[in-house]
Amino acid sequence: MWSLSGNDERFSQAEALARENPELTAVALVVALVVIVGGYFLFRTRWTTGGRFRRLLADQDEITVLMHPNPDPDAMSAALGVASLASQVDVDATVQYPGQIRHQENRAFRTVLDLNLEPISHVSDLAAESVVLVDHNEPRGFAGADGVLPVAVVDHHPGDGAGERFTDVRTDYGATASVVAEYFKENGATPVPPDKHASETGSDLTLPTDTATGLLYGILADTKHLTVGASESDFAAAAYVYPGVDQDCLDRIANPAVDAEVLEVKARAIAGRRIEGSFAVADVGGVNNVDAIPQAADELIQLEGVSAVVVIGERDGTVHLSGRSRDDRVHMGNAIESVLADVENGNGGGHSRMGGGTIAPRVDPTGEEGSKPINRDELADALFRAMAGDV
Repeated sequence: MWSLSGNDERFSQAEALARENPELTAVALVVALVVIVGGYFLFRTRWTTGGRFRRLLADQDEITVLMHPNPDPDAMSAALGVASLASQVDVDATVQYPGQIRHQENRAFRTVLDLNLEPISHVSDLAAESVVLVDHNEPRGFAGADGVLPVAVVDHHPGDGAGERFTDVRTDYGATASVVAEYFKENGATPVPPDKHASETGSDLTLPTDTATGLLYGILADTKHLTVGASESDFAAAAYVYPGVDQDCLDRIANPAVDAEVLEVKARAIAGRRIEGSFAVADVGGVNNVDAIPQAADELIQLEGVSAVVVIGERDGTVHLSGRSRDDRVHMGNAIESVLADVENGNGGGHSRMGGGTIAPRVDPTGEEGSKPINRDELADALFRAMAGDV
């Protein structure tokens, strides 16, 4: 004779209990659903890159968020984001940088968002032993930089640098700000609208208005308003931070007063440009504001018929190069790097669309002849060959 197995019998008993107590069954189902959903989000947060970065920050007592020399909006916004995330896990964060903040756009970014940024010139100036690098992956620009072992690196530039415990270098992203914005999103942070207080969001973790505004501008600045080098992730990051953006602050950062020298250098670049095919090289001579050089390159690349350009300028004996490309055949970072690799005291690199470099003064070790100037015509010839692929 057929009989119920042990499992079948228990199932029948459970079915009978469910029919007799429908309310209890509904509650049990809701509890099970909450446990499953909660477990999923806990698992998702725990194993995302943003979740791992947040836990790393929480393990520190204090950190230095270190930007590259002469930081730009992408570096400043990424540093602002890391510092904000650190403060929300009760970690003291100090944002520091070597060099200067000169470009009018960069100064406006710092002023409008009222950022507390500390300059450094020596490794002993670092505020904390735990260093997080943002927007570069190898410490540079100050005495003793080569002795710094960062605990974490967050960047989108190619390079060999790494953090002791955390490395996230995404060369397919247009901006480091996008990476940091993604950290907030992966941790479930709610963007705070400019007309609300963080407490009104009902969220344990928030994306403050100033941080959201900074991150959006950092993304826009490094991708030319999402038109150059932007990935799907950059668009997604911009959409995520947008509800927290203060439009008035954004406009004030984007439209600062322009230094008169910048306009003069742009004019010299246009008037003195040397053209070979669709490539241009312009030597603007001596400048007081080296940030005028990349701005001149931005202007020159807009000229009809020009697909790649390098602008050369000099300040205090150091030659500065800034290149731009909208030609798929010209990887500007590689072109400048290849040229300066053969030049004494030369250093350069960058992305496919944007590159730069410097040549420090060459000094005769005997001290008899003093500084040996760079032959700028030969440098221009080498740049043309590099852009044409003849390297």
